[in-house]
Amino acid sequence: MEMEANKFPRCDLKGKVAIVTGAGQGIGEWIALGLADAGADILIADLKVQRAERTSKKISEMGRRACFFEVDIGDIEGVAKMIDYACKELGGLDILINNAGVNVHKKALDITEEDFDKIIKVNSKGVYFCSQAAARVMIPKRRGKIINIASVTAFLVRSGVPNSVYAMTKAGIVMLTKALAEEWAQYNINVNALAPGYFATPLVADRLTDAEVNEKIISSTPLGRVGEANDIIGAAVFLASDASNYITGQTISIDGGRTIL
Repeated sequence: MEMEANKFPRCDLKGKVAIVTGAGQGIGEWIALGLADAGADILIADLKVQRAERTSKKISEMGRRACFFEVDIGDIEGVAKMIDYACKELGGLDILINNAGVNVHKKALDITEEDFDKIIKVNSKGVYFCSQAAARVMIPKRRGKIINIASVTAFLVRSGVPNSVYAMTKAGIVMLTKALAEEWAQYNINVNALAPGYFATPLVADRLTDAEVNEKIISSTPLGRVGEANDIIGAAVFLASDASNYITGQTISIDGGRTIL
């Protein structure tokens, strides 16, 4: 097939509107900034309004439209308001990044019902109903991109790191991604997931500063380092763009090769 020069796929998000949950810091902030750099206007959703406002300001300084919304994504009514706010302030919704997540590092025998419900509320219920609310906007337009942030803990465990409930929710995200991709393919909505390994974020800073723990992480990662901002931004922008239009229901591990061992 002959290809015209101007028909080659590009990771261009100009004219697109994205919501990134949990974008006040870490991976969510990186992805939000990356989408903005590619041309998208962004709603920053976070439970901590000061963090959300800070990220929103950074995006505005990049020349993109940005706003922020304080939300607990486990609150279905709050999620609906978030979607409505994005449509009102930014003119619609094309991309949803389900990044917000929580964890409780306790051994399985020490997990309480409160711990369990806290993790499930955000990592499972929140992702499900954010996706549902976004799809209600995307379906009439017959297009959209939903990207879920899973984790390599969906596929493997690390000895000595208690993650039973968190791992369960992230494994669930992998299958939810497939199920929603199949159900919404008829509306031209792509649903995919990214599964990060260890990244240099505030949530794991304590472990990365421990020399022994850091050495274990590096030695079990074929590329020999932890992830940095650009490592996940590139994948997120690709999946959010038209360059990935024939990819759906997939989970891409961004882990320096950890899951191949």
